[in-house]
Amino acid sequence: MKKLVYTSIQGADENTAFSPVVQSNRQTEDDVRNSGLDWVIGRNGIYIEPDIEYIETYQKVGGISNCAGDGKCGYTTRPELAYGYAKMLTEDKHNTQTYNLHGEAITQYQLAEHLNNTFGTDLTYTSMTVEEYRQQRVAELGEFIGTIVAGIYQGIREGKVNNPSHFYQAADREHESWQAYFDSIKPSAGKR
Repeated sequence: MKKLVYTSIQGADENTAFSPVVQSNRQTEDDVRNSGLDWVIGRNGIYIEPDIEYIETYQKVGGISNCAGDGKCGYTTRPELAYGYAKMLTEDKHNTQTYNLHGEAITQYQLAEHLNNTFGTDLTYTSMTVEEYRQQRVAELGEFIGTIVAGIYQGIREGKVNNPSHFYQAADREHESWQAYFDSIKPSAGKR
């Protein structure tokens, strides 16, 4: 092995329930940098696919509710990350680089609008306090995971996943636009 490519994350380094996970990733990044090998680090944005997979639940409850508020989130998709990481792995020009990998940052209000345009829904976004959202997530997912999920959205609220994107530098092309992505997953008349 001569090159390490590490898939890290973006998020709040401190003061959220998700921060210990971010700190663990930062420690691993340091270990990779000090490994003596060639290296490149990608800090993934938040995957948008879980929101797509959650569309039926959003419809049942009539909208999206979390504690992100007006915060913008640097979302990404698994295929875009796969493309970027293939370039990072195979091209030496990326060695010693740390890249934030995500598309245009959007708010939860914009996410709801994209989902409505794609799936013909009428979802609205409702902001909650961090504590209200944490209690809701804990009730559904249990103490550990519920608290972690609330911490992720608290990081969005605080602007910790609205970072400059280096996707173009990593992939030699722009990240797929959200319009193009949502157009590509739009159900067609005979498809469902």
